[in-house]
Amino acid sequence: MKKKVIILGSVLLGFSCADDKEPLPENTTPKKEYSETNAEWFPGGEKGTLFIANSKSYRQPMPFIDDDATLYKQFMRGERLFEKSFVAEAGTAYSGLGPTYIRKSCIACHPSYGGRSKRVDEFDTNDSRNGYLLMIYDPNTPNLALASQYFTGMTQTRAVAPFKAPINEAGIHLEWKNYMDEHDNKYADGTPYSAGTSYEGTLIYPVVTVAQEAILFPDFDMSKHAASIEATIGIYGVALLDAISDEDLRAEHATQQARPYCKGIIGADIDETGLNPYYPGIHPGRFTYLCTRATLDNGPGSNAMWNITNVTRPNRRYHYITEKYSRAMSQDPDVQAALGQTEEEIFANLMSKELTPEMTMEDYEAFMVWHRGLAVPAARNLDSPKVQQGKTLFMEAGCAACHRPSWKTRSNYEPMPQLSDQTIYPYTDLLRHDLDMKEPGRVKVCRTTPLWGRGLMPAVSGHSDKLHDLRARNYEEAIIWHNGEGKPSKEKFRAMSKEDREALVAFLEAI
Repeated sequence: MKKKVIILGSVLLGFSCADDKEPLPENTTPKKEYSETNAEWFPGGEKGTLFIANSKSYRQPMPFIDDDATLYKQFMRGERLFEKSFVAEAGTAYSGLGPTYIRKSCIACHPSYGGRSKRVDEFDTNDSRNGYLLMIYDPNTPNLALASQYFTGMTQTRAVAPFKAPINEAGIHLEWKNYMDEHDNKYADGTPYSAGTSYEGTLIYPVVTVAQEAILFPDFDMSKHAASIEATIGIYGVALLDAISDEDLRAEHATQQARPYCKGIIGADIDETGLNPYYPGIHPGRFTYLCTRATLDNGPGSNAMWNITNVTRPNRRYHYITEKYSRAMSQDPDVQAALGQTEEEIFANLMSKELTPEMTMEDYEAFMVWHRGLAVPAARNLDSPKVQQGKTLFMEAGCAACHRPSWKTRSNYEPMPQLSDQTIYPYTDLLRHDLDMKEPGRVKVCRTTPLWGRGLMPAVSGHSDKLHDLRARNYEEAIIWHNGEGKPSKEKFRAMSKEDREALVAFLEAI
């Protein structure tokens, strides 16, 4: 069996290596032996953690997969599906793209094998750095409802000829605006935020506008709607989050409701077929920024393998498109002429629930082995006095009220029983909180981001952009944007000395 290159230990967090041809960092710390004393070095638990800290940190299989020939073969098959671009031509490898789509491949949204995309200045889905998804919603509704009658939840901006995109990307404008907070962008000691960087003393936030003429539907009024962007999230370790029991998640929610502040919102109950807030569901949502997905089998990866590319499979034998779009295309003379079909024939095919599957279940199941099997990078430098000081400050500032350090996975997790009964350290409560950010877009109330492994972003992805729209360019700014429920902790961070602020960030980089 040909195993992936593994380097044990830790690296300086400023190291950047996005190109596989660059040399890997040398060993500096030997692999720890798992024990109760050393458990925090294993954020993915004993079975889900890998000691590697370099440009390949987010793409490695969990150790038990590497040691199982059958699982390893499926993992590598799934990885190829993640990497490859799908095409529209039938009868070829990776066929099935379209009729509309968001990206041609998974890695186009998740560069660096699950690393986050980079903040960009222009919405161009051909840009390999741009993992943003576009949301069109009604700002006047209590839940900021998506314009789902016209657009899919994640708005499609590409199409395979002769079909036309619901929105022309040339009409999507992304602008980064400067923001000055009530403290003039300074800490209590007078130091500017992000001191010493090229963007010292500044904060930025995105504003997205969509031109009316860029929209395919003549009866859609963009002036009554709003647009926002959401960056794709890290995907390693998601099976361990899936393995947390519903009962434990509900108990965490109940605990928070009993305290006077920082009361997280639990994800809507979801049935086995998808999000349905009117269904007496059986699982609380825990995936996506808005906790709209409850299990990994119906989670963002399972859905993305279908709805990002519109590639059908045996359990999704229909297109990810709206009836409005299907009607518009079936009535379009250009589409009718190109296909040589009538309006009724085109509409029936676009809306069919019995399309021929373009992806086999074997391929889909292999993809899910890969999706579940991505290891969590081990923690680094936890024995450093500075990191230990930072952990103490993290706790004293109340950060752990939302960024809950540890969970125990349930004892009967399928289909990967190896991940049962694991103590993990994701640093999240899997609940949603209102951080009262300037122009948050549709993600006003956002799931607490898991912090495990994020300190390796500079090494893996070559940047450290953070938060749901990547407005934060480093850990400092991510903390400073915490208002609302997070403001008491943010203000404690602002009041710290420079040495203490650096120690807290060092802790975040280490976990």
